[in-house]
Amino acid sequence: MNRREALSRVSLLLGGTVIGAEFFLSGCKNSEAGNLLLDEKDISLLDEIGETIIPTTADSGGAKAAKIGEFMKITVNDCYTKNQQTTFVEGLKSFQQSVNQQYKKDFLSLSVAEREAFLTALDKEAREYTKTDDYKQKKKAFDQQQNQWVKEQEAQQNFGAVKMKEGFPPHYYTLIKQLTLLGYFTSKEGATKALRYMETPGKYDGAYPYKKGDKAWAI
Repeated sequence: MNRREALSRVSLLLGGTVIGAEFFLSGCKNSEAGNLLLDEKDISLLDEIGETIIPTTADSGGAKAAKIGEFMKITVNDCYTKNQQTTFVEGLKSFQQSVNQQYKKDFLSLSVAEREAFLTALDKEAREYTKTDDYKQKKKAFDQQQNQWVKEQEAQQNFGAVKMKEGFPPHYYTLIKQLTLLGYFTSKEGATKALRYMETPGKYDGAYPYKKGDKAWAI
């Protein structure tokens, strides 16, 4: 599975654009993004959040096996803009505060059922957030600013600016969920165990036999 295919799958699963996709596709680092300070505790927390989203099963490891926390750290650092990084980092702080407020303990101390319940509610909150007037107004103003920036860049003969136009960040949990899916299904664990993997695909066969319950192909 190449990067473009991975992004397409995650976009289909989430029903939207993957933040940082332009840098992930090119393999380039966003030179204007700031340095991101995520310590080992943050990475451990992201591992556990990811594992709750994609848990270990009998035949494949989950997000922790794919070292999803480290993947998020690198991707946010290299592929996110400063604005997107701020949303992610501040969101992670908000996540921990919300867990402590609701359960009087941190996420790592929660039971599996408590973790699932918390993330389910947070996922709903993230989807509803983009429907609020506050979000729509902020996004509209941000998009107008970005469009103006593109016009200014094109006036200076920088016609590739439109490809670098920044998207207004969604709820922070949407970012975490995007990176969990993207990191997992591009990892060896996800591509070779959760999906069926063929290193050298053969010719197209439109009548290839399918058995209900078969895994999708990672090609």
